[in-house]
Amino acid sequence: MTKRNDAEGAKRRQRRKEARPAEIVAAAVEVFAEKGFGAAKLEEVARRAGVAKGTVFVYFPTKQDLFRAVAQTAVSANFDGIADAAEGPLDEFVPALLAQAAQLGASPVSGMARLLVAEARSFPDIAQVWHDEVVAKMLGLLTAAIEQAQARGEVRAGSARLYAFSILGPMLAGVIFREVFREAGAELPDLRELARQHAQAILRGMAAGGDLRE
Repeated sequence: MTKRNDAEGAKRRQRRKEARPAEIVAAAVEVFAEKGFGAAKLEEVARRAGVAKGTVFVYFPTKQDLFRAVAQTAVSANFDGIADAAEGPLDEFVPALLAQAAQLGASPVSGMARLLVAEARSFPDIAQVWHDEVVAKMLGLLTAAIEQAQARGEVRAGSARLYAFSILGPMLAGVIFREVFREAGAELPDLRELARQHAQAILRGMAAGGDLRE
């Protein structure tokens, strides 16, 4: 009986150990969003994750490493599942992508937008991390999908990368608006409805053979 209890205890400890990086990253999202990058303390991250400060350093030797993990998690948790859809029709991929962006914008990760606007000049490394791990990947994925749609004759001629900016821009603006004016009593945009309405409008405008002037 004792051996079995010891084995079960060992399994629980192993599961707990495997979950620690994700728990630390989840706590870091909250701390970064609330405090900003410069003021964020790893002691606070450790406290919220329920681990010792030294444990944070085991997995993430620097605060920049932890921030990179936050960025990587934001992508993998919210966009990896729809990457395959980029190979299909654009009128299916864009609504799915924007819906995921809306979901991300309503999560604690949305605080990263305010953080980057406020602190990118003081901490250019974090802007580089977010660009490399999030922005470049999303723009690259969407740009490639638009180029493929253009090759199939679905989308009118034009810069695929600029079309990608046109698609993602209103969602970013909506997230920043919510983060900046939340405490000012402003009427906040519904990100899910913004995603739905914008997808319809932008796809109609981009469609080959549409009635917009070239």
